[in-house]
Amino acid sequence: MVLSRSLTRKLAATCGAVLGFVLLYEVTALDSKATAAHEVEVRETAWPHPGARLRFHATAYCKGTTTASGTTVRTGIAAADPLLLPVGSVIQVDSLSPRYNGIYTVMDTGPAVQGREIDIYMWNCGEALDFGRRSIAINVLRLGWNPKASAPASIAAEIRAHEAATPEATEARATTTSVTVVVTNPAPDRVASLDSAPK
Repeated sequence: MVLSRSLTRKLAATCGAVLGFVLLYEVTALDSKATAAHEVEVRETAWPHPGARLRFHATAYCKGTTTASGTTVRTGIAAADPLLLPVGSVIQVDSLSPRYNGIYTVMDTGPAVQGREIDIYMWNCGEALDFGRRSIAINVLRLGWNPKASAPASIAAEIRAHEAATPEATEARATTTSVTVVVTNPAPDRVASLDSAPK
């Protein structure tokens, strides 16, 4: 009743309520930022294992012809610290621009690639210089050459996506049937009819 008669009191109560909601929102926003920073910190200190999503830094290189594994350099190859991502590891990068996102195989090492760093091969040196150094997130699909150290869910998802992209291959597998006929001791007149049957 006191508020209904005084305009000043109505304005003061409204301003107080708005201020209370703003302060409550700010406290919640600060808490969620602190939680997100803590989660990133946990991911940055976690050890790489199949299925892990980790923070790394990415650079690019364009020089050289042969990798540490003995293969020729090409697009889709990355260099990494062998203590964290041994040669043969497969990683997925999805936090860059679409041009650089994708799956990379760690086939190279280098003295400048230490710790949580990957170095992506690019054939164009100008593009590699423009790439610079970026903070990225990677998914570890396989650690080293051991297929048992793979993330089954990630690989199964990739296979399903590939199969879905080629429906004609799936249709061909579904319609192809194999029939095996085993004839034991046929009669002589049946052999002639089998040989003359259309194929």
